[in-house]
Amino acid sequence: MQNTLLPQNNNVREYSGPPLPRSNNLFNDIDYQLSTDFRDTVLQPTPIVDSVQQTGPQDQNNDNLVTTQNTQTNVQPSQGDSSQIQNVGTEPASTLGQQSPMTSTLPALQVQSTTEQNQINLGSNLTNFNSINELLSLAVEKGASDLHVSVGYPPLLRINGDLLPVPSQVLTEEKVSQLFGEILLENQKKQLLNYLDIDFSYTHSTGNRFRINIFHKQGNLAGAFRLIPSKIRTITDLGMPNILQDFTTVANGLVLITGPTGSGKSTTIASIIQEINLSQARHIITIEDPVEYLFPRAKALVNQREVGKDVRSWTRGLREILREDPDVVLVGEMRDYETIALTITAAETGHLVFSTLHTNSASQTIDRIIDVFPDVQQAQIRAQLANVIHAVVSQRLIPLKSGGRKAVSEIMIATPAIRNAIREKKTYQIDNMIQTSAELGMISLEKSLVNLIRSGEITLEEAQAYTVKHNDLISLLKQN
Repeated sequence: MQNTLLPQNNNVREYSGPPLPRSNNLFNDIDYQLSTDFRDTVLQPTPIVDSVQQTGPQDQNNDNLVTTQNTQTNVQPSQGDSSQIQNVGTEPASTLGQQSPMTSTLPALQVQSTTEQNQINLGSNLTNFNSINELLSLAVEKGASDLHVSVGYPPLLRINGDLLPVPSQVLTEEKVSQLFGEILLENQKKQLLNYLDIDFSYTHSTGNRFRINIFHKQGNLAGAFRLIPSKIRTITDLGMPNILQDFTTVANGLVLITGPTGSGKSTTIASIIQEINLSQARHIITIEDPVEYLFPRAKALVNQREVGKDVRSWTRGLREILREDPDVVLVGEMRDYETIALTITAAETGHLVFSTLHTNSASQTIDRIIDVFPDVQQAQIRAQLANVIHAVVSQRLIPLKSGGRKAVSEIMIATPAIRNAIREKKTYQIDNMIQTSAELGMISLEKSLVNLIRSGEITLEEAQAYTVKHNDLISLLKQN
């Protein structure tokens, strides 16, 4: 694709590639300090001979979730640290002059305070935290979207899209096993051992809920904790286009909320379901893995079913749902061939169905659904999908200069022209149809990005990182 030439008097520069990833100096500085503390307080006082003796397998413990062997990493001091050299006299002389990758560049780094590098202050040192609940409380307090716990790293919080290390010691295998053991039930421990990962929800002592995935990595444990806000925000609160309000009054059809992981799909779809819950006497059934937002009792009847707890599988839940008299169905995620097929069937039988998919645009969403099926079935699926699809919302979460993040969206409404394009294998025309149908409530991702650029919330360079249609972005920016 050739770049569009810009007029000489235009201040918008031509696209020259996506911006380089933002340097997270805070992460580097704290990581340096943690590495130094770990070397000085953990490795340095222990003689090398003793550390070698401790590398054998650990004793079997019923409370431990992992029984793999521990290996002690020998970290060499840098040449500039004479105090460290004096304490490693038991090592061969040939190794004293060698620098490890961890320490070879440390003296050149300049550590700056957290407040100088980032406005987010993670607070007090949690070196001696005793439970996972203390870390979850910190995540709630700091407004983090995620907490990451992994052997060999300090705890990490994702705040406004950035990963920030908690000022704590590097987590050991024993510490991580202890933390996870506090929240895992016995049957969940067995599942983790059998399948090597597990998905579940957990209610914190503060009443906040977390979606948790615990998994193995190179024989050790790691976990990702996604904070589910206790309050379901409205469509207006989220700053989403008003067209999403119209989705709540649709009698039947399929509405898809798409985007990469962590783009706010669950939050957007929950706001739509909550609007129906508060305003309409309808029966809403959800199938989720795990259940995330809890919908309060209101005008609608809401039955939320969790895979593995309330229903054995996605497939069985979707098959049985047609006998449960639903008006609105929420399928947490269309994961595979069977889930997609049954979701389309539910929409065909006169229900309003909402679901999510990990795709980046409306046209890509349509293609992904069709490509899941064998070639001999694709013509039939195109016809079915064209009949039931009502809308596709593809969104991203973008950090703003004013603070926080905002969802920017591409919205496709299934007009007769778009339905025909799906049937006739002309999904490549959908992007142009979206751009030329603003009066119907459609908007392209590039137009949404331009709105943020003009409001001063993001720069052109930042916007280019979220789209592959850079010429379209610049062309829209040049328009009045």
